[in-house]
Amino acid sequence: MQHLTVLGSGILGSQIALQSAVHGKDVTLYDVSEGVLTALPDRWAYLRSCYERDVPDVTAQRMDEALGRIRPTSDLAAAVRDADLVIEAVPEVLEIKQETWARVGELAPAHTIFATNSSTLLPSDLASSSGRPEQFLALHFANEIWRLNVGEVMGHAGTDPTAYEAVVDFAEEIGMIPIRVRKEQPGYVLNSLLVPFLNAAAVLFVRGVADVATIDLTWRRSTGAPLGPFQIFDVVGMETPYQLALRNPDPEMRAFAEILKRDYIDTGRMGRAAGRGFYDYE
Repeated sequence: MQHLTVLGSGILGSQIALQSAVHGKDVTLYDVSEGVLTALPDRWAYLRSCYERDVPDVTAQRMDEALGRIRPTSDLAAAVRDADLVIEAVPEVLEIKQETWARVGELAPAHTIFATNSSTLLPSDLASSSGRPEQFLALHFANEIWRLNVGEVMGHAGTDPTAYEAVVDFAEEIGMIPIRVRKEQPGYVLNSLLVPFLNAAAVLFVRGVADVATIDLTWRRSTGAPLGPFQIFDVVGMETPYQLALRNPDPEMRAFAEILKRDYIDTGRMGRAAGRGFYDYE
């Protein structure tokens, strides 16, 4: 699968596009917003500095060549015209994802395999919207994929095994360690472990039990972990935790969503990639 289309140029979409291009794939990066696409050079500059820091074997020449293989567009038909694989990384809202896949299913070539990077939704929630459920599955990445390089591959009951194996092979080709998820599980393996941990930290914060720095310090010093939960929130970025907390039935998690919106998203403190989140990185 040489021709990749990534839907959504946000934090993970841009990482998936660049990681794939670094490993020789031809990438079309689609976004509905021309303004977001216009700002991509700043995003590439940030990611380039991350690769220089963490992946020294990616030389300046290799990075230049990778960026030359990425074609941004806001034209969905043009974006999927030659796609062997489409990876969707649009906002974590069921209706948006279903609408996106319905359009892609009408436009993409017959051979194209469809994969969602959804953090919490199941492939079976989205597969029928694409019109090609047998070619639909999930390929989920951890944030900072150049460094935390796992690709969780999860099908649904109707996924064609050939499509599943093709996505496993693709994950390996772009430098990921494929994690074979044997049955549908909300949150895959990674987020099934991570989300309850982050939610517990959010509740401690909402209740005023301890401040952000103290919660993080407690976790790091007591376990030897490199990051505390709020440092992880900063890596993930604020938008996905906000959407998940907003739809959580727990009132304390909805209170956390209000804090994220008021004190962080509305003030531009979107996380480490933006230079500011719960901590300042500039």
